Amino acid sequence: MDPREAALRQAYHHGVRWLTSLPDRPVPARATVDEIVRALGTDLPDGPSPPADVVDLLATACEPGLTAFPSGRFYGFVVGGTEPAALAADWLVSAWDQNCVMRAVTPAYAAAEEIAAAWLLDLLGLPDGASVGFTTGATMANFTCLAAGRDAVLRRAGWDVARDGLAGGPPVRVLAGESRHMAVDLALRYLGLGRPRLVSADAQGRIDAEALRRAVAAGGRGPTLVVLQAGDIHSGAFDPFADTVRAAREAGAWVHVDGAFGLWAAASPRYAHLTAGCADADSWATDAHKTLNVPYDCGLALVRDPSALRAAMGQRGDYLIQHEHGDPVDKVPELSRRGRAFTVWAALRSLGRSGVADLVERLCRHASAFASGIAAIEGASVLNDVVFTQVCADFGGDERTDRVLTRLLDDGTAWISGSTWHGRRVMRISVSNWSTTDEDVGRTLAAIRRAAADDRPG
Repeated sequence: MDPREAALRQAYHHGVRWLTSLPDRPVPARATVDEIVRALGTDLPDGPSPPADVVDLLATACEPGLTAFPSGRFYGFVVGGTEPAALAADWLVSAWDQNCVMRAVTPAYAAAEEIAAAWLLDLLGLPDGASVGFTTGATMANFTCLAAGRDAVLRRAGWDVARDGLAGGPPVRVLAGESRHMAVDLALRYLGLGRPRLVSADAQGRIDAEALRRAVAAGGRGPTLVVLQAGDIHSGAFDPFADTVRAAREAGAWVHVDGAFGLWAAASPRYAHLTAGCADADSWATDAHKTLNVPYDCGLALVRDPSALRAAMGQRGDYLIQHEHGDPVDKVPELSRRGRAFTVWAALRSLGRSGVADLVERLCRHASAFASGIAAIEGASVLNDVVFTQVCADFGGDERTDRVLTRLLDDGTAWISGSTWHGRRVMRISVSNWSTTDEDVGRTLAAIRRAAADDRPG
Protein backbone atom coordinates (compact mmCIF):
# COMPACT_ATOMS: atom_id res chain seq x y z
CA MET A 1 0.00 0.00 0.00
CA ASP A 2 1.20 3.52 -0.78
CA PRO A 3 2.58 5.06 2.46
CA ARG A 4 0.28 8.06 2.05
CA GLU A 5 -2.78 5.86 1.75
CA ALA A 6 -1.75 3.79 4.75
CA ALA A 7 -1.22 6.89 6.88
CA LEU A 8 -4.52 8.42 5.77
CA ARG A 9 -6.39 5.22 6.53
CA GLN A 10 -4.92 5.21 10.01
CA ALA A 11 -5.88 8.85 10.49
CA TYR A 12 -9.40 8.11 9.25
CA HIS A 13 -9.76 5.24 11.71
CA HIS A 14 -8.68 7.33 14.68
CA GLY A 15 -10.64 10.38 13.52
CA VAL A 16 -13.90 8.48 13.25
CA ARG A 17 -13.34 6.82 16.61
CA TRP A 18 -12.78 10.25 18.18
CA LEU A 19 -15.88 11.75 16.62
CA THR A 20 -18.14 8.86 17.58
CA SER A 21 -16.93 9.08 21.19
CA LEU A 22 -18.01 12.71 21.59
CA PRO A 23 -21.66 12.18 22.61
CA ASP A 24 -20.71 10.12 25.67
CA ARG A 25 -17.12 10.97 26.64
CA PRO A 26 -16.29 13.35 29.50
CA VAL A 27 -15.44 16.76 28.06
CA PRO A 28 -12.23 17.61 30.02
CA ALA A 29 -8.93 15.97 29.08
CA ARG A 30 -7.96 12.98 31.22
CA ALA A 31 -4.15 13.05 30.91
CA THR A 32 -1.49 15.55 31.91
CA VAL A 33 1.18 17.06 29.68
CA ASP A 34 3.87 14.96 31.35
CA GLU A 35 1.91 11.76 30.76
CA ILE A 36 1.50 12.55 27.08
CA VAL A 37 5.19 13.46 26.72
CA ARG A 38 6.10 10.04 28.08
CA ALA A 39 3.63 8.32 25.75
CA LEU A 40 4.93 10.15 22.68
CA GLY A 41 8.54 9.49 23.60
CA THR A 42 11.25 12.08 24.05
CA ASP A 43 14.11 10.41 22.13
CA LEU A 44 14.28 11.13 18.42
CA PRO A 45 14.70 7.78 16.62
CA ASP A 46 17.92 7.21 14.71
CA GLY A 47 16.07 6.00 11.65
CA PRO A 48 12.75 6.50 9.86
CA SER A 49 9.43 5.02 10.96
CA PRO A 50 6.50 3.91 8.78
CA PRO A 51 4.09 6.88 8.40
CA ALA A 52 1.07 4.79 9.44
CA ASP A 53 2.83 3.77 12.66
CA VAL A 54 3.67 7.40 13.41
CA VAL A 55 0.04 8.42 12.95
CA ASP A 56 -1.10 5.55 15.16
CA LEU A 57 1.32 6.55 17.93
CA LEU A 58 0.32 10.22 17.73
CA ALA A 59 -3.39 9.43 17.96
CA THR A 60 -3.06 6.82 20.69
CA ALA A 61 -0.72 8.89 22.87
CA CYS A 62 -2.61 12.17 22.49
CA GLU A 63 -6.22 11.02 22.72
CA PRO A 64 -6.36 10.99 26.56
CA GLY A 65 -5.06 14.56 26.56
CA LEU A 66 -7.69 15.93 24.18
CA THR A 67 -10.47 18.18 25.40
CA ALA A 68 -13.74 17.45 23.64
CA PHE A 69 -14.03 20.87 22.02
CA PRO A 70 -16.25 19.47 19.23
CA SER A 71 -18.61 17.95 21.81
CA GLY A 72 -22.11 19.35 22.09
CA ARG A 73 -21.32 19.95 25.78
CA PHE A 74 -18.33 22.29 25.46
CA TYR A 75 -19.36 25.84 26.37
CA GLY A 76 -16.08 27.21 27.68
CA PHE A 77 -15.29 29.68 24.89
CA VAL A 78 -16.94 30.68 21.63
CA VAL A 79 -15.71 27.49 20.02
CA GLY A 80 -17.72 25.65 17.42
CA GLY A 81 -17.39 22.05 16.33
CA THR A 82 -16.77 21.28 12.68
CA GLU A 83 -19.73 20.92 10.34
CA PRO A 84 -19.37 17.60 8.44
CA ALA A 85 -18.95 18.96 4.91
CA ALA A 86 -16.40 21.51 6.14
CA LEU A 87 -14.46 18.81 8.00
CA ALA A 88 -14.26 16.63 4.90
CA ALA A 89 -13.29 19.62 2.77
CA ASP A 90 -10.48 20.36 5.22
CA TRP A 91 -9.09 16.86 4.69
CA LEU A 92 -9.09 17.58 0.96
CA VAL A 93 -7.37 20.91 1.55
CA SER A 94 -4.51 19.10 3.28
CA ALA A 95 -4.32 16.46 0.57
CA TRP A 96 -4.43 19.00 -2.26
CA ASP A 97 -1.71 21.09 -0.53
CA GLN A 98 -2.31 24.23 -2.58
CA ASN A 99 -0.50 27.52 -2.00
CA CYS A 100 -3.60 29.67 -2.39
CA VAL A 101 -2.00 32.96 -3.32
CA MET A 102 -2.63 33.75 -7.00
CA ARG A 103 -5.54 33.19 -9.37
CA ALA A 104 -3.22 32.06 -12.16
CA VAL A 105 -1.64 29.32 -10.04
CA THR A 106 -4.65 28.11 -8.03
CA PRO A 107 -7.78 28.90 -10.08
CA ALA A 108 -9.79 26.35 -8.08
CA TYR A 109 -9.19 28.26 -4.87
CA ALA A 110 -9.84 31.65 -6.46
CA ALA A 111 -13.19 30.34 -7.74
CA ALA A 112 -14.22 28.94 -4.34
CA GLU A 113 -13.18 32.18 -2.65
CA GLU A 114 -15.13 34.28 -5.13
CA ILE A 115 -18.33 32.28 -4.67
CA ALA A 116 -18.01 31.97 -0.88
CA ALA A 117 -17.37 35.72 -0.57
CA ALA A 118 -20.54 36.55 -2.53
CA TRP A 119 -22.59 34.14 -0.43
CA LEU A 120 -21.19 35.62 2.79
CA LEU A 121 -22.03 39.20 1.79
CA ASP A 122 -25.55 38.11 0.90
CA LEU A 123 -26.12 36.17 4.14
CA LEU A 124 -24.70 38.92 6.34
CA GLY A 125 -26.61 41.69 4.56
CA LEU A 126 -23.44 43.54 3.60
CA PRO A 127 -22.85 45.62 0.45
CA ASP A 128 -22.46 43.83 -2.86
CA GLY A 129 -18.95 44.28 -4.18
CA ALA A 130 -17.29 44.50 -0.78
CA SER A 131 -13.99 42.65 -0.56
CA VAL A 132 -13.66 39.53 1.60
CA GLY A 133 -10.35 38.24 2.90
CA PHE A 134 -9.94 34.87 4.62
CA THR A 135 -7.61 35.22 7.62
CA THR A 136 -6.38 33.03 10.48
CA GLY A 137 -9.07 34.31 12.86
CA ALA A 138 -11.00 37.33 14.11
CA THR A 139 -7.89 38.99 15.57
CA MET A 140 -6.21 39.08 12.17
CA ALA A 141 -9.53 39.97 10.55
CA ASN A 142 -9.73 43.00 12.83
CA PHE A 143 -6.10 43.78 12.04
CA THR A 144 -6.76 43.59 8.30
CA CYS A 145 -9.83 45.81 8.40
CA LEU A 146 -8.26 48.36 10.73
CA ALA A 147 -5.13 48.47 8.55
CA ALA A 148 -7.33 49.35 5.58
CA GLY A 149 -9.07 51.98 7.70
CA ARG A 150 -5.84 53.42 9.11
CA ASP A 151 -4.34 53.85 5.67
CA ALA A 152 -7.56 55.27 4.23
CA VAL A 153 -8.05 57.99 6.85
CA LEU A 154 -4.38 58.97 6.59
CA ARG A 155 -4.65 59.10 2.82
CA ARG A 156 -7.57 61.51 3.15
CA ALA A 157 -5.34 63.67 5.35
CA GLY A 158 -2.66 63.72 2.64
CA TRP A 159 -0.34 61.14 4.17
CA ASP A 160 0.83 57.97 2.40
CA VAL A 161 1.58 55.48 5.15
CA ALA A 162 2.69 52.78 2.69
CA ARG A 163 5.43 55.08 1.41
CA ASP A 164 6.32 57.11 4.51
CA GLY A 165 5.32 54.99 7.49
CA LEU A 166 3.63 56.39 10.58
CA ALA A 167 6.46 58.51 11.99
CA GLY A 168 5.88 62.18 11.31
CA GLY A 169 2.36 61.65 10.00
CA PRO A 170 -0.92 62.94 11.43
CA PRO A 171 -2.01 61.07 14.57
CA VAL A 172 -4.81 58.58 14.09
CA ARG A 173 -7.44 58.71 16.79
CA VAL A 174 -9.23 55.44 17.63
CA LEU A 175 -12.48 55.37 19.60
CA ALA A 176 -13.94 52.15 21.01
CA GLY A 177 -16.40 51.12 23.69
CA GLU A 178 -15.29 50.25 27.20
CA SER A 179 -16.36 46.64 26.64
CA ARG A 180 -14.55 46.03 23.34
CA HIS A 181 -12.83 42.67 22.98
CA MET A 182 -9.10 42.44 23.70
CA ALA A 183 -8.53 41.40 20.07
CA VAL A 184 -9.23 45.00 19.08
CA ASP A 185 -6.50 46.32 21.37
CA LEU A 186 -4.11 43.67 20.08
CA ALA A 187 -4.77 44.55 16.45
CA LEU A 188 -4.28 48.25 17.17
CA ARG A 189 -1.00 47.49 18.90
CA TYR A 190 0.18 45.53 15.87
CA LEU A 191 -0.76 48.53 13.72
CA GLY A 192 1.27 50.99 15.80
CA LEU A 193 -1.83 52.88 16.94
CA GLY A 194 -1.76 52.04 20.64
CA ARG A 195 -4.75 51.75 22.92
CA PRO A 196 -8.08 53.20 21.82
CA ARG A 197 -9.76 56.08 23.57
CA LEU A 198 -12.61 54.50 25.46
CA VAL A 199 -16.22 55.56 25.22
CA SER A 200 -18.66 54.70 28.01
CA ALA A 201 -20.92 51.67 27.61
CA ASP A 202 -23.96 50.41 29.48
CA ALA A 203 -23.98 47.47 31.89
CA GLN A 204 -24.41 45.02 29.00
CA GLY A 205 -21.43 46.41 27.07
CA ARG A 206 -23.35 48.48 24.49
CA ILE A 207 -21.52 51.68 23.58
CA ASP A 208 -23.32 54.91 24.51
CA ALA A 209 -24.29 56.54 21.20
CA GLU A 210 -24.49 60.05 22.60
CA ALA A 211 -21.16 59.69 24.38
CA LEU A 212 -19.64 58.53 21.10
CA ARG A 213 -21.14 61.50 19.28
CA ARG A 214 -19.54 63.89 21.77
CA ALA A 215 -16.19 62.09 21.64
CA VAL A 216 -16.10 62.10 17.84
CA ALA A 217 -17.10 65.76 17.62
CA ALA A 218 -14.49 66.78 20.20
CA GLY A 219 -11.67 65.62 17.97
CA GLY A 220 -12.70 67.47 14.84
CA ARG A 221 -12.29 65.84 11.45
CA GLY A 222 -8.77 64.50 11.86
CA PRO A 223 -7.97 60.87 10.95
CA THR A 224 -10.33 58.79 13.10
CA LEU A 225 -11.30 55.14 13.42
CA VAL A 226 -14.42 54.12 15.34
CA VAL A 227 -14.68 50.50 16.49
CA LEU A 228 -18.13 49.07 17.23
CA GLN A 229 -19.14 45.62 18.41
CA ALA A 230 -21.64 42.96 17.34
CA GLY A 231 -21.82 40.54 20.24
CA ASP A 232 -20.27 41.40 23.61
CA ILE A 233 -18.13 38.50 24.83
CA HIS A 234 -20.06 38.31 28.12
CA SER A 235 -23.59 39.48 27.40
CA GLY A 236 -23.76 38.95 23.64
CA ALA A 237 -25.12 42.51 23.34
CA PHE A 238 -24.93 44.57 20.15
CA ASP A 239 -24.03 48.24 19.84
CA PRO A 240 -26.77 50.59 18.57
CA PHE A 241 -25.40 50.71 15.04
CA ALA A 242 -27.81 53.16 13.40
CA ASP A 243 -27.01 55.97 15.83
CA THR A 244 -23.32 55.23 16.29
CA VAL A 245 -22.49 54.83 12.60
CA ARG A 246 -24.32 58.08 11.86
CA ALA A 247 -22.36 59.90 14.59
CA ALA A 248 -19.05 58.60 13.23
CA ARG A 249 -19.96 59.45 9.66
CA GLU A 250 -20.66 63.07 10.61
CA ALA A 251 -16.99 63.43 11.53
CA GLY A 252 -15.67 61.53 8.50
CA ALA A 253 -14.48 58.59 10.58
CA TRP A 254 -13.87 55.07 9.30
CA VAL A 255 -16.31 52.73 11.09
CA HIS A 256 -15.27 49.15 11.83
CA VAL A 257 -17.44 46.45 13.43
CA ASP A 258 -15.90 43.63 15.44
CA GLY A 259 -18.48 40.88 15.03
CA ALA A 260 -16.47 37.75 15.82
CA PHE A 261 -19.62 35.73 16.53
CA GLY A 262 -22.42 38.28 16.62
CA LEU A 263 -22.28 39.35 12.97
CA TRP A 264 -23.91 36.02 12.10
CA ALA A 265 -27.16 37.29 13.63
CA ALA A 266 -27.73 39.03 10.30
CA ALA A 267 -28.18 35.61 8.65
CA SER A 268 -31.27 34.87 10.75
CA PRO A 269 -34.63 36.58 10.05
CA ARG A 270 -35.41 36.25 13.75
CA TYR A 271 -32.24 37.99 14.97
CA ALA A 272 -31.22 40.23 12.07
CA HIS A 273 -32.74 43.23 13.85
CA LEU A 274 -29.80 43.11 16.27
CA THR A 275 -27.51 44.21 13.43
CA ALA A 276 -29.75 46.97 12.07
CA GLY A 277 -27.54 49.77 10.71
CA CYS A 278 -24.41 47.59 10.86
CA ALA A 279 -24.19 47.36 7.07
CA ASP A 280 -23.52 51.11 6.88
CA ALA A 281 -20.05 50.65 8.39
CA ASP A 282 -16.83 50.57 6.35
CA SER A 283 -15.51 47.19 7.49
CA TRP A 284 -16.50 44.14 9.47
CA ALA A 285 -14.63 41.25 11.09
CA THR A 286 -16.04 37.86 12.02
CA ASP A 287 -15.06 34.21 12.38
CA ALA A 288 -16.14 31.28 10.27
CA HIS A 289 -14.69 28.81 12.79
CA LYS A 290 -17.08 30.11 15.43
CA THR A 291 -20.74 30.27 14.47
CA LEU A 292 -20.39 28.78 10.99
CA ASN A 293 -18.39 25.86 12.45
CA VAL A 294 -15.65 25.40 9.85
CA PRO A 295 -12.27 24.03 11.03
CA TYR A 296 -9.64 26.22 12.65
CA ASP A 297 -8.33 28.69 11.62
CA CYS A 298 -10.68 30.84 9.61
CA GLY A 299 -11.51 34.50 10.11
CA LEU A 300 -13.24 36.85 7.70
CA ALA A 301 -12.19 40.43 6.95
CA LEU A 302 -14.86 42.29 4.98
CA VAL A 303 -14.18 45.78 3.61
CA ARG A 304 -16.67 47.95 1.73
CA ASP A 305 -14.05 49.53 -0.54
CA PRO A 306 -11.93 46.83 -2.25
CA SER A 307 -9.33 49.41 -3.26
CA ALA A 308 -8.76 50.36 0.38
CA LEU A 309 -8.13 46.74 1.29
CA ARG A 310 -5.83 46.19 -1.66
CA ALA A 311 -3.88 49.37 -0.86
CA ALA A 312 -3.25 48.13 2.68
CA MET A 313 -2.65 44.44 2.00
CA GLY A 314 -1.55 44.17 -1.63
CA GLN A 315 1.85 42.67 -2.36
CA ARG A 316 4.01 42.95 -5.44
CA GLY A 317 6.92 40.86 -6.63
CA ASP A 318 8.62 40.31 -9.98
CA TYR A 319 8.24 36.55 -9.57
CA LEU A 320 4.49 36.69 -8.87
CA ILE A 321 2.00 36.03 -11.67
CA GLN A 322 -0.57 38.61 -10.69
CA HIS A 323 -4.03 39.17 -12.09
CA GLU A 324 -5.26 42.59 -13.16
CA HIS A 325 -8.38 42.24 -10.99
CA GLY A 326 -6.45 41.21 -7.90
CA ASP A 327 -5.49 37.96 -6.20
CA PRO A 328 -6.27 36.31 -2.87
CA VAL A 329 -2.92 37.54 -1.56
CA ASP A 330 -4.06 41.16 -1.99
CA LYS A 331 -6.63 40.83 0.80
CA VAL A 332 -4.79 39.40 3.79
CA PRO A 333 -1.54 39.85 5.74
CA GLU A 334 -0.13 36.37 5.12
CA LEU A 335 1.71 35.55 1.89
CA SER A 336 1.18 31.77 1.90
CA ARG A 337 -2.38 30.85 2.67
CA ARG A 338 -4.20 27.66 3.45
CA GLY A 339 -7.37 27.01 1.48
CA ARG A 340 -9.79 28.48 3.99
CA ALA A 341 -12.37 29.42 1.38
CA PHE A 342 -12.75 25.76 0.40
CA THR A 343 -14.10 24.90 3.86
CA VAL A 344 -16.32 27.99 4.01
CA TRP A 345 -17.74 27.16 0.59
CA ALA A 346 -18.42 23.58 1.74
CA ALA A 347 -20.19 24.66 4.93
CA LEU A 348 -22.36 27.22 3.13
CA ARG A 349 -23.17 24.87 0.26
CA SER A 350 -24.10 22.12 2.71
CA LEU A 351 -26.25 24.28 4.99
CA GLY A 352 -27.83 26.57 2.44
CA ARG A 353 -29.48 29.86 3.36
CA SER A 354 -32.12 28.28 5.58
CA GLY A 355 -29.57 26.01 7.24
CA VAL A 356 -27.36 28.93 8.30
CA ALA A 357 -30.40 30.74 9.71
CA ASP A 358 -31.50 27.59 11.51
CA LEU A 359 -28.02 27.11 12.96
CA VAL A 360 -27.99 30.63 14.42
CA GLU A 361 -31.49 30.23 15.80
CA ARG A 362 -30.76 26.83 17.38
CA LEU A 363 -27.72 28.26 19.15
CA CYS A 364 -29.86 31.10 20.49
CA ARG A 365 -32.60 28.67 21.56
CA HIS A 366 -30.10 26.59 23.50
CA ALA A 367 -28.70 29.73 25.16
CA SER A 368 -32.22 30.76 26.19
CA ALA A 369 -32.77 27.30 27.68
CA PHE A 370 -29.61 27.72 29.75
CA ALA A 371 -30.75 31.14 30.93
CA SER A 372 -34.16 29.82 31.98
CA GLY A 373 -32.74 26.74 33.66
CA ILE A 374 -30.10 28.62 35.65
CA ALA A 375 -32.54 31.35 36.71
CA ALA A 376 -34.62 28.62 38.40
CA ILE A 377 -31.69 27.48 40.60
CA GLU A 378 -31.80 28.75 44.16
CA GLY A 379 -29.40 31.64 44.66
CA ALA A 380 -28.50 31.93 40.96
CA SER A 381 -29.20 34.85 38.63
CA VAL A 382 -28.69 35.47 34.92
CA LEU A 383 -27.00 38.79 34.19
CA ASN A 384 -27.88 39.23 30.49
CA ASP A 385 -30.82 41.50 29.72
CA VAL A 386 -31.13 39.91 26.24
CA VAL A 387 -29.85 36.42 25.44
CA PHE A 388 -28.18 35.85 22.08
CA THR A 389 -25.69 32.97 22.26
CA GLN A 390 -23.91 34.01 25.48
CA VAL A 391 -25.16 33.52 29.04
CA CYS A 392 -23.53 34.96 32.15
CA ALA A 393 -24.69 33.80 35.56
CA ASP A 394 -23.92 34.52 39.19
CA PHE A 395 -24.49 31.96 41.96
CA GLY A 396 -24.71 34.31 44.91
CA GLY A 397 -21.20 35.70 45.17
CA ASP A 398 -17.69 35.15 43.84
CA GLU A 399 -16.73 32.29 46.15
CA ARG A 400 -19.85 30.23 45.54
CA THR A 401 -19.68 30.84 41.78
CA ASP A 402 -16.09 29.57 41.70
CA ARG A 403 -17.03 26.52 43.78
CA VAL A 404 -19.87 25.68 41.40
CA LEU A 405 -17.50 26.01 38.44
CA THR A 406 -14.92 23.75 40.09
CA ARG A 407 -17.51 21.06 40.89
CA LEU A 408 -18.83 21.27 37.35
CA LEU A 409 -15.37 20.72 35.86
CA ASP A 410 -14.76 17.80 38.23
CA ASP A 411 -18.08 16.29 37.16
CA GLY A 412 -16.85 16.17 33.56
CA THR A 413 -20.28 16.30 31.91
CA ALA A 414 -19.53 19.68 30.36
CA TRP A 415 -16.87 22.35 30.16
CA ILE A 416 -17.97 25.83 31.21
CA SER A 417 -15.50 28.58 32.03
CA GLY A 418 -15.53 31.31 34.60
CA SER A 419 -14.82 34.94 33.92
CA THR A 420 -14.79 38.31 35.66
CA TRP A 421 -17.44 40.76 34.53
CA HIS A 422 -17.88 44.19 36.12
CA GLY A 423 -15.65 43.08 38.98
CA ARG A 424 -17.60 39.95 39.87
CA ARG A 425 -16.96 36.28 39.15
CA VAL A 426 -19.44 34.76 36.72
CA MET A 427 -20.18 31.52 34.91
CA ARG A 428 -19.98 32.29 31.17
CA ILE A 429 -21.71 29.90 28.80
CA SER A 430 -20.97 30.19 25.09
CA VAL A 431 -23.28 28.20 22.83
CA SER A 432 -21.62 27.87 19.44
CA ASN A 433 -21.51 24.21 18.35
CA TRP A 434 -23.70 23.04 15.48
CA SER A 435 -23.92 19.56 17.08
CA THR A 436 -25.33 20.69 20.44
CA THR A 437 -28.71 19.08 21.07
CA ASP A 438 -31.55 19.60 23.52
CA GLU A 439 -30.27 16.50 25.31
CA ASP A 440 -26.80 18.08 25.65
CA VAL A 441 -28.34 21.18 27.18
CA GLY A 442 -30.49 19.10 29.53
CA ARG A 443 -27.53 16.99 30.70
CA THR A 444 -25.45 20.12 31.27
CA LEU A 445 -28.20 21.89 33.22
CA ALA A 446 -28.56 18.78 35.40
CA ALA A 447 -24.81 18.91 36.08
CA ILE A 448 -25.04 22.63 36.94
CA ARG A 449 -27.92 21.91 39.34
CA ARG A 450 -25.90 19.14 41.00
CA ALA A 451 -22.91 21.45 41.40
CA ALA A 452 -25.08 24.21 42.84
CA ALA A 453 -27.03 21.85 45.14
CA ASP A 454 -23.80 20.82 46.86
CA ASP A 455 -23.34 24.44 47.94
CA ARG A 456 -26.73 25.98 48.66
CA PRO A 457 -26.68 29.58 49.91
CA GLY A 458 -26.98 29.92 53.66
